[in-house]
Amino acid sequence: MARIVAFIPDLLFGSNVLGSLRAAGHDAVLVSDADALRSELPGAQVLVVDLTADAGARIAQVTAAERSGVKTLAFYAHVEQDVRARAEQAGFDLVVPRSRMAREGPAVVSLLTAG
Repeated sequence: MARIVAFIPDLLFGSNVLGSLRAAGHDAVLVSDADALRSELPGAQVLVVDLTADAGARIAQVTAAERSGVKTLAFYAHVEQDVRARAEQAGFDLVVPRSRMAREGPAVVSLLTAG
């Protein structure tokens, strides 16, 4: 399966996402800061990014990171449509509400790894 880096500072939600991705057979690692992101990103196929807090800073950190060939998936609080628009404008490959990530995390990731 895919190597996935999950940039999710919320450790409780991050652990849930990580568990579901690993249960689906992915090699997934959880990072909570920009230094760990830069360290773990080489070799990843997918980067999952939490934009529910500090969205502007996280978008900037991801766009500054060397991520050639890495598909990007961001999730946001469904009430913050402006965050969704900013992520799409920044070039994220897929942007979904947090609730969808919680319900369908592995299936959403598979949209990026298929084909």
